[in-house]
Amino acid sequence: MSIYRNAVWFVRGLQEYTKGGYEAAAKHFTPGDLDVNLSGRSFMITGANSGIGKATAQEIANRGGTVHMVCRNRGRADAAKEEIVEKSKNQDVHVHILDMSSLRQVWEFAQNFSQSSALHVLINNAGCMVNQRELTEEGLEKNFATNTLGTYILTTALIPALKKVEDARVITVSSGGMLTQKLNVDDLQFEKGTFDGTMAYAQNKRQQVILTERWAAQHKEIHFSSMHPGWADTPAVQTSMPSFHSKMQSKLRTEAMGADTAVWLAVSAAAIKQPSGLFFQDRKAVSTHLPLATSRSTPQEEQKLLTALEEFALKFKP
Repeated sequence: MSIYRNAVWFVRGLQEYTKGGYEAAAKHFTPGDLDVNLSGRSFMITGANSGIGKATAQEIANRGGTVHMVCRNRGRADAAKEEIVEKSKNQDVHVHILDMSSLRQVWEFAQNFSQSSALHVLINNAGCMVNQRELTEEGLEKNFATNTLGTYILTTALIPALKKVEDARVITVSSGGMLTQKLNVDDLQFEKGTFDGTMAYAQNKRQQVILTERWAAQHKEIHFSSMHPGWADTPAVQTSMPSFHSKMQSKLRTEAMGADTAVWLAVSAAAIKQPSGLFFQDRKAVSTHLPLATSRSTPQEEQKLLTALEEFALKFKP
């Protein structure tokens, strides 16, 4: 069945996830949805120093929002901030250095941030695709630690702060690659069989979509959504999927195209008219499963994922 999923996903990708797919979808966007003044609203964007995260930060800064860039590398983060400020003329852009795979650091950062700053919108964008199985210093598989558990801890720790403001939102940048995966709660750290970084990444992205659905059900005061940016030409794609990048480069979306739906979900009035917990592609809610793909998980499997993440999170909580 995974062969079927991969084939259907790739055919759909060629039609919808490319630059041409975005341009076709954009013809149906509602004019003016992004014509908003974000002064007084605070946005946190993880992985904001390059790619889709940086493009998202730029668009929010352009509209006057307070931008908190959460990045791993100080030099790249400061350079990105300088460029964003120069283009937007918005000085309210701040850099925070954090490795999302270091879970104790994620807890500490979120707790400290909540005590000192307001937050209206969290955009979980940071991610990695490590193609060889690698453990963090805390002993966890790195893709899982960064993409799933780091996202889970940051969001969980910031939910109390988000509940204090009006029109709070959480957007998680997932991937259409998750359509090829059925949730596997029995091997969260990919210890069984041959390790496949692309599969691990897609599995993590499936987990993010399930988390978004669960958070939406649990926290009605906050609007949650996940999204697929399409196939965009980003540094992450270039380094993690060099063969795919070289073959598809002429068809790949720009970083701004990839960021468009995340920005729309973060700032537009139209987005929060949609039910909380949905998965979006090009400003439209779409199915989280391919037709006939048998990729749906049971409530029991999803609860097992939530329980495991909670146990991991408490283990690293300061």
